[in-house]
Amino acid sequence: MVLKILLIIAVVVIIYFVFFKKKPLKNSDKSDVSDMVECSACGVYTQIEDSIISNNKYYCSKECLEKR
Repeated sequence: MVLKILLIIAVVVIIYFVFFKKKPLKNSDKSDVSDMVECSACGVYTQIEDSIISNNKYYCSKECLEKR
């Protein structure tokens, strides 16, 4: 009797892990996260795609680039 109960519990646990447990996020989901860089003029952090590069320094806007 106890063996049957343990077997039923084991089957329920296996079904839970196979069908209902969330899968870990894959590396492809990291594409939403981008690197941040600090503006050399004002110190604000911006995404590297949105920043302006001049003389190997990053700037957040044209105004900060002109301040240098």
